[in-house]
Amino acid sequence: MTASLTPNRRAQSRWFDRLLPPLGILLVTGGLVLLGGYAWLLLTPDEAPYRYQLAATGKVDDYPDLELEAWPDLTINQYDIHLEGTDQPIAQAWFGQRANQPQVLLNWKNETREPLLALDQKAAELSALATAIDKYAPRDALLLSWWDTSRQLALLTGRDVLFHSTLHEPLIVPPEWQAHAQAIRAYENEQTGAAADPQERELFLRFTQSLLNPLASGLADLRQLAGTRDAYLIVHISDLYKLGLLYPDKFGIAYKPYRLTGNLHGMISHVKTEMSNHGYYAYTVQSLSDELIRAFFLTDEASYHTLLARLLPFTSQPSPLELTSPRLVYQQGGYWVYQLAEKAPEAQTQHNLQPAPDHDKTTDSTHLTDQVQ
Repeated sequence: MTASLTPNRRAQSRWFDRLLPPLGILLVTGGLVLLGGYAWLLLTPDEAPYRYQLAATGKVDDYPDLELEAWPDLTINQYDIHLEGTDQPIAQAWFGQRANQPQVLLNWKNETREPLLALDQKAAELSALATAIDKYAPRDALLLSWWDTSRQLALLTGRDVLFHSTLHEPLIVPPEWQAHAQAIRAYENEQTGAAADPQERELFLRFTQSLLNPLASGLADLRQLAGTRDAYLIVHISDLYKLGLLYPDKFGIAYKPYRLTGNLHGMISHVKTEMSNHGYYAYTVQSLSDELIRAFFLTDEASYHTLLARLLPFTSQPSPLELTSPRLVYQQGGYWVYQLAEKAPEAQTQHNLQPAPDHDKTTDSTHLTDQVQ
C-alpha cells in the first residue's frame, strides 16, 4: 500500500523536484563559482565580477616560495581574488613592486577548473630565468616576449623590453564574461596601475603575428622589430594557449590537466589516448607542480609549422635543439630563450645564458622532466 503525501510533504516534494535539475547541472559542470559570477554580471554589467582583496604585504623573505631572494628591494603584495558575495577566493596573486612604480604580477594560483585571467606556472622558473639574464645578458640587450613576461623581466632584470604596459591580450575569462571585457580590462588596469599603451598594443599585434608565421619569415619579422640591437626571444610553453586564444582560426591548440601519479607510463598512455581520440597532431606538457601537469595538443599540422611551435618541444617532431637559427642559449622548465642575431659577432657568441641541456629526442619520457616540458 502506498501512503499518500500530506500537503506539506507534497510541497516539499515539488520543491525538491524543482531543485534537482539546476543542482545537477551545477554539479556536472563544476562551475558553481563562475556561474555565480555570471549571474552577478547580468545585474551589474558595467563592473568586473571579481575583486582583488589585499591579503598581505611584505618583503621577499616573507614569501620564500617565490624564490625572489636576489631582489630584496622588492615589495610583495599578496591578493585574494573574490567573486562578489563569495567567501572563498577564486584565485591568489602575488605582485612585485619597486618604489612607486606600477606593480607587476609575478605569480598566480587559480582555484577554478579553467584558466582565469592568468596561467599558473612554477614561480622558481621565472626567478631562475631572471637570474640568468641578469648575470649573462648584455645590459643593453632587448628582450622580446609575451607582454606579461616582458613586464616581469623588466622589473627583475632592468633590461629593455618591447611591452611595459598591461595589454590583456588575450583576455583569459569564461565565455560568459566576454561581453564585459571592457569593464574587466579597465579594472585590471586600475589594479596594476599600468594602462595599455595603444602603440604597444599595435607592436604586440606585430609580435604575435610573427609567431604565427613560418620559422624563417617569422624570425625575419622579429629581427625587424629588434633592429640592430642584441636581442633575445623568450617563449614559454603557456604561450601556445594564449596564441590560440588570440587567433583561434589560425592556431589550433587544446589543453588538458593531468594529475601525476607513480605510474608515469600510464599517464603518458592517457595523453596519447586523448591525442588519438581527437585526431591531434602532436603534444607537449607543462609541469605545474610535483602533482600536476598540463598537456597542450596541436590540433593540426599547419599549427606546428608556425614559429612558436617550432621553438618548443613536441613529441614525434624535431627537437628545438636541432635548430641552427635562431640559436638556443637557455632552457629551463617551460622557458626557451633564443638569440635572434643570425650571425652574432665573435664577442657575442659567449652570451649563452646557460648551456642548453642534452635531451633524448625520441622518447616521450623526456617531456616529463623539469628540463623539457
